[in-house]
Amino acid sequence: MIKNISSFIKNKPALAVGFLFATSSLLFGTWVAAIPTIKQRLNFDDGSLGLSLLLSPLGAISGMLLSTRIFSKVPVGRWMLNGYRLLCLLMILQINSLNRPMFWLILYLYGFCSFLNGVSANATVNIMEKKAGRLFMSTCHGMYSLGGAVSAGLAALLISLHIVAGWQIVIVASTILIIITLNQKHLLIHQDIIHSRSGIKLPSPAILGISFICMVTFMAEGCVADWSAIYLKETLHAHKALISLGYAGFSIAMTLGRLNGDGLIASIGSKKIVITGCLLSATGFTIVVLAPVVPVAILGYILIGFGSSCIVPVLFSAAANIPGTSTVEGFAMVTTGGLIGFLAGPSIIGFISKISDLSKGLSLLIVMALLAAAVAWKNKFFADKKTAMPELEYDEQLY
Repeated sequence: MIKNISSFIKNKPALAVGFLFATSSLLFGTWVAAIPTIKQRLNFDDGSLGLSLLLSPLGAISGMLLSTRIFSKVPVGRWMLNGYRLLCLLMILQINSLNRPMFWLILYLYGFCSFLNGVSANATVNIMEKKAGRLFMSTCHGMYSLGGAVSAGLAALLISLHIVAGWQIVIVASTILIIITLNQKHLLIHQDIIHSRSGIKLPSPAILGISFICMVTFMAEGCVADWSAIYLKETLHAHKALISLGYAGFSIAMTLGRLNGDGLIASIGSKKIVITGCLLSATGFTIVVLAPVVPVAILGYILIGFGSSCIVPVLFSAAANIPGTSTVEGFAMVTTGGLIGFLAGPSIIGFISKISDLSKGLSLLIVMALLAAAVAWKNKFFADKKTAMPELEYDEQLY
């Protein structure tokens, strides 16, 4: 892992893009810690909060429908730079929303921007992998997980210093904006226009299977993000300073898994990675639901993190290399399911929680993860063969 990280850091464009992956989770982790405060301030119950969170997947669907048109005109590097700047501003407004209508509007715009940012960043990684001749999608996604772990720990620190959520996000987002500006020359080197055919194609059964796995994996991640703090606080009665540690444990485990992921994927094959990961996630959610005390639940979240860690990089790499489609079309077909799962999953859990309780809602993830493992086992799209892993060096002529 150390050798992989060292070569990744030496590649300045790769590191700059990796920071953008971390940016998404730094912002989102700050949002996770602020959810209980927002729920109380805007007077939401579990059901109304869950319904409100559906606006983000609606925004994501809008982004999906416009993605091929946008990226056939706007270079991925240009969108990537400005899209992440916009995301910082949206998150400041989202956490500091003055009323429900403002909150709902920002949630929709957040989903729209997040989808297009994800397409631009992952498309850029795919372009860079082809130029460098090696895998580092998992390492970039590891940067995303690292950002989540840092943000959760940072949120706990800022809470202990009595800094309210509204100011927490201002501090985090302002710092991110400064760093993005300092690295913009590395982010603008990829001025590729991705030409796509107009219209929406019907995906094959294999692609639908990958999309389903992506939906389940992102649904699990979204539910850990949106509901872990509330679950620890309201079901297990955790102390306020501990409520972010479920997401922190999940993110740390995911980070460690992804930073080792490129080597694991190359050595044992993508199908085994996906199947094993789904089974580990199912086990982790079982532990969370049955946990009698906070430490046991945190252990379950850690196991979910390890299980989910390498699945998403495999799915994104597969989406970028679907025969007969452009990179954007591949992402649009496969990752739409993932983002909808990430954003709509917490809403579904909220509805089940209102009818029954939060433990019953989280139990749905056990069944979904097992179904995803079965789909991966039957899907022939994933490769089992080993892949060479050359060094990732920074070559000025390539970039």
